[in-house]
Amino acid sequence: MEDNYTTLDERGADKVSVKQVATKWGLILGIISIVLFLITVFADLVGNKGMQWVGYIPIIIIIVLAHKEYKNSGDGFMSYGQGLGIGTLVALIGSLISTAFFYIYVKFVDSGFVDIIKDQQIAEMEKNGMSDEQIEQAMSITETFMSPELMSVFAILGTVFFGFILSLIISAFTKNSNPELDM
Repeated sequence: MEDNYTTLDERGADKVSVKQVATKWGLILGIISIVLFLITVFADLVGNKGMQWVGYIPIIIIIVLAHKEYKNSGDGFMSYGQGLGIGTLVALIGSLISTAFFYIYVKFVDSGFVDIIKDQQIAEMEKNGMSDEQIEQAMSITETFMSPELMSVFAILGTVFFGFILSLIISAFTKNSNPELDM
């Protein structure tokens, strides 16, 4: 017997679905991402390279924990494809939640946030020895992509792509294929 969320394994016990596990862990990732964003903003760490790297740690941990839950809540098995699906869905759900928060924050709460990012980019270009003309030309191109709407779209696409790549790698280590199905 099967529905959208659980199936019965060979023992007759409920087996959690890929969608169910991914939704739970995607929500958790979304909340963690929002908290990290707020910490970054309030600690004045926007643009800090170290903080950007710290932001990658939760997605790795969450994907591993989602894989573990899927295996532990079911028959102990998880195919490579199931692991890839779980990880990619976790990244998608987490990015939709955190990006929705980011969009609301940038559009309605702190409209000057984009200006902070632009100022940091200009300072970085000056530090790299670019001329005023080169900076002006680079910023004219960059400003096209600096609207909250486009930043949100790129954030979702980038996070899902990154989650997919991570899932490709992580699933290779966390998979536990059912030998009865591998023929």
